Amino acid sequence: MSAAGCRAAFALAASLATGCGERTAMSSDDGGGATVVGQVDLAIDAAQDRAPISPYVYGSNQDYAGNAWTVRRFGGNRTTGYNWETNFSNAGADYLHQSDLYLITSAGLPGSEAAIPARALTYFHTQSLNMGAQSILTLQMAGYAAADANGPVSAAETAPSPRWVEVEPRKNAAFATTPDLTDGVVYMDELVNLLVQRFGTAASATGVRWYSLDNEPELWPYTHPRIHPDTVRAAELVSRSIPLATAVKDVDPTSEILGPAHYGIGAYVSLQDAPDWNALKASGGYDWFVDYYLDQMRQAGTGAGKRLLDVLDVHWYPEARGDHRITDADATTEKDAQARLQAPRTLWDSTYHEDSWVARSLSAFLPILPRLQRAIERYYPGTRLAVTEYNYGGGSAISGGLAQADVLGAFGKYGVYIATLWGIGPADAYTAAAFRLYRNYDGRLGAFSNTSVRATTSDVANTSIYAAIADQDASVLHVILLNKNPGALDVRFQIAGGQTYTSGDVWGFGPGSPGITERGRVSGITGNAFHYVLPGMTAVHLVLR
Repeated sequence: MSAAGCRAAFALAASLATGCGERTAMSSDDGGGATVVGQVDLAIDAAQDRAPISPYVYGSNQDYAGNAWTVRRFGGNRTTGYNWETNFSNAGADYLHQSDLYLITSAGLPGSEAAIPARALTYFHTQSLNMGAQSILTLQMAGYAAADANGPVSAAETAPSPRWVEVEPRKNAAFATTPDLTDGVVYMDELVNLLVQRFGTAASATGVRWYSLDNEPELWPYTHPRIHPDTVRAAELVSRSIPLATAVKDVDPTSEILGPAHYGIGAYVSLQDAPDWNALKASGGYDWFVDYYLDQMRQAGTGAGKRLLDVLDVHWYPEARGDHRITDADATTEKDAQARLQAPRTLWDSTYHEDSWVARSLSAFLPILPRLQRAIERYYPGTRLAVTEYNYGGGSAISGGLAQADVLGAFGKYGVYIATLWGIGPADAYTAAAFRLYRNYDGRLGAFSNTSVRATTSDVANTSIYAAIADQDASVLHVILLNKNPGALDVRFQIAGGQTYTSGDVWGFGPGSPGITERGRVSGITGNAFHYVLPGMTAVHLVLR
C-alpha cells in the first residue's frame, strides 16, 4: 500500500485512541501493518440479541475450486429464454441475442445431451447435491423461450415468431413423461413435475427447494428485447407472477417461491419507472414498488389459500464510489479500496452515507436491509429475504476479501435468508477466502456458528465484528474480526453473558496472501477480558473456549 494510501486510511482512523505505544502485532508475517496505530474496544454479550443465522447466506451463482457453497443458483439473464424441453436458451443483449446450447456446453456436457429434457437443470441440481448444497432454479415468465439453437435472432424475428415457443405456467392436462416438442409451448408446471419425479419434493432430502420467478423482469426490454420488447408494467409483473407461483405450488406445495429478482434499487422503488407505477403507488399509499408487490402477492395468496411468495428476492450491486464505482474492474486505487471497505455499512448502518447517487437521491430507502425488512413486516409478514446477486468488487485484492467477509457477517446478523454471490472468477482468491473464513477456516470444515449474539465495536469505520454460538450453547464463542486500517490495532475485548472463556485459537488472512493460516493462540484471558493486536488489513476468526 502506498504512503498516500496509508495517510488516507489513517484519516479514517482519526477517532482511534492514542497512547498505545509501539506494540507489535501477532502473526503479521502476511504483510499486514505491524505498528499499532490505535485502540478499539469490542464488547460481546453471548446472552443478548441471540438470533439464528441462516446457513443459506453462503451461496454463489458460480463455482470456485476449493469452496463449497450452501446454495447454488441457476439464474441470470440466460435463464429468461431457457427452453427446458430442448435445453435451448438465448443470450439476449449480452451476446448478439443468440440462441444456442450454451447452458449445456458451458456445464461441460456434450451437445447431444440437450436432447434430454431439463438436462441443464438436472445436471445443475445434481452438482448441488454432490456439494451438499441446495438449489435455486429460475423459471421462465417473460412469455417465450428459445425454439432453436441457430444463432443470433434478428429484430424482425422478435416473438412471436418461429424462433420462439410460448411459455405457459400451467398445462391444464396430464403431464407427459416425454414433453411434446411439436406443440409450440413449454409448460412450467410440467417442468416442476419432472423435477419432482426425478428428485422428490422440496421436503425431501434431494428435492429442489427454491424456484425463482424469472430474472430481473424490469430489464426484459433491455436484456431480452426479442422476447419482451415492451416496458414491463407493475400490474403486468404481478399478473405474471401469481399464476406461475400458483402452478408451482400445485405441483409441489412444499417448495418455496422467490421473486421478483429485482436487479437493483431502481426496480425496488418504481419497477424501473413502470408507466403505471405512479397511479398504483398513489391508489395504494405505497412508498415503493416493493410494498405493492408484497401486498399483491399476499392478497393473492390469501385468495388461493396458500403462500405464493416465500422469499422476497433482490439483487444488490453497490453504487459506492471512490475514484470509480467499486464494482468496476478498474476500481483499484486506494480511494476505491477505502470506498469498498466502507460500502457494506450501507446494508445496515443508518449513520453511514456513502458517495453514490443512491445515497444522494434515495437515502430514504437506506440502509437497505432494515428498509426491506420493514416492508415485509408491513405488507407480507413471514416472507423471508434473499439477495441472490451481489458483488463488491476487488475479489483479487485484500479490500475485496475484507468487504466480502463483512457482507457475509452482515447478511447473517441482519436476518437475510439466502444470499448468492454473482461473478466469482478464478482470480478472485480473496473473495473465496472470505467464504472459507466462515465455512472452512481450519481446513477441516470448521465453521462460524449458527446463532448470532451481540457484538459491537467502538470504531465501525476501521473494524467490523460478528459473533456467534452454536444454538443456545455459549461454551464456544466464534468471532469474526476485521481490521480495515492499514496499521495494526490494539483490540480490547470485553465479554459478558455468563460464560467464562480462558483461551482461544485464531485463524485469518491478510494483504500478503489470501491463504488462511493459524495465527497462534489467545491465552491468559482474565475476567473475560483480553487484548489482541490485529495486523493491518486483516480478517481473523477467533474461537474462544
